[in-house]
Amino acid sequence: MIKLRSIFKKPSVRRFRLRAVLIIAAFWSAIDVVVVLVFDTLKQNDRFTILLLRETIVFLSSVLMSYFLVVDLRRRLRNYNFLFSLFIKSLVLIAAAFIINLILYTLNSFSIFGTHLNEAFHHFHSDYADTRSIFQKIIYWLVLFLVTQLLFELNEKYSPGVFLDILMGKYVNPKIERRIVMFIDLKDSTPIAEKLGSQKYFLFIREFIYNISNALIEFDGRIYQYVGDEIVVSWSDNLQNRRKCILSLFKAHRMLQREQKNFMRRYKVAPEFRAGIHVGEVTVGEIGVIKKDLAMSGDTMNTAARIRSATAELNNDILLSKDFIEDMGLRDWQVQSIGMVELKGKANEIELFALAM
Repeated sequence: MIKLRSIFKKPSVRRFRLRAVLIIAAFWSAIDVVVVLVFDTLKQNDRFTILLLRETIVFLSSVLMSYFLVVDLRRRLRNYNFLFSLFIKSLVLIAAAFIINLILYTLNSFSIFGTHLNEAFHHFHSDYADTRSIFQKIIYWLVLFLVTQLLFELNEKYSPGVFLDILMGKYVNPKIERRIVMFIDLKDSTPIAEKLGSQKYFLFIREFIYNISNALIEFDGRIYQYVGDEIVVSWSDNLQNRRKCILSLFKAHRMLQREQKNFMRRYKVAPEFRAGIHVGEVTVGEIGVIKKDLAMSGDTMNTAARIRSATAELNNDILLSKDFIEDMGLRDWQVQSIGMVELKGKANEIELFALAM
């Protein structure tokens, strides 16, 4: 049985961001180890202790920096264009890098070399007063930060995990997989668009998709594509993921309710969504020449899309196929059969169930 309190378990978005923070911190620390060893900048005596202390400081500092990059700055700058966001993030990270280097100088001088703090500051000032030296450090940091941000943006563009699949060539040859597929879109989109006008409607849709996407990702949904106000998302098929799929809808509903006042204040209308869910085999493979992406095709995709379209005709916001709800242990008050339904473009009828929100 699906329990609503499961919604409040640790969300996958936080796990994803925490994982990203730790990966970035580990990447920066590994790069620092290579640079230090290649340029032999350590004191000859007790090199291991010095290196261990340095990398501990670098890693902990990198965790803080990458947190600002992945969470704080990303949230604050999400409505700005990519180049401006990239510029601001780079400036903040370079400023943080200077502070971290000052800390490294101070701790190394005080704890390892036995010098006074005043002498540590003097060495730091002398080193960074050299224009050539500081220019080289800024270029090094800038390249490192830009590469990190570009890789992070690419990973987010393709949805978590998809970029790595493309990079590793997992789907160069198409594969047949059994997946849960959900089509979800804005309810009453046409009257809302007419009321708001083109530009304001776009901003409305962007906020709507932002909230829905966060809910889907929190429960490990892999976003396949955005089409207007519609989101197509999938999970590998197993019982746990079927439950996550349902829980993501409750979470999305809750997030929109939480933002209802903000939507009403900005747009004078609060969004609701419709969704259709099916499960079955899909073919997954790479497509494109200039712009590569992963494509999913097959009857499962078509059926899920038709189920979502049927929500308006049957006056039920969330419809599930019988194949999807089998073995899930949902109770009568959670889902209700609406009988065999003839979907547009489908030869055979399919039994659908309405989910109570």
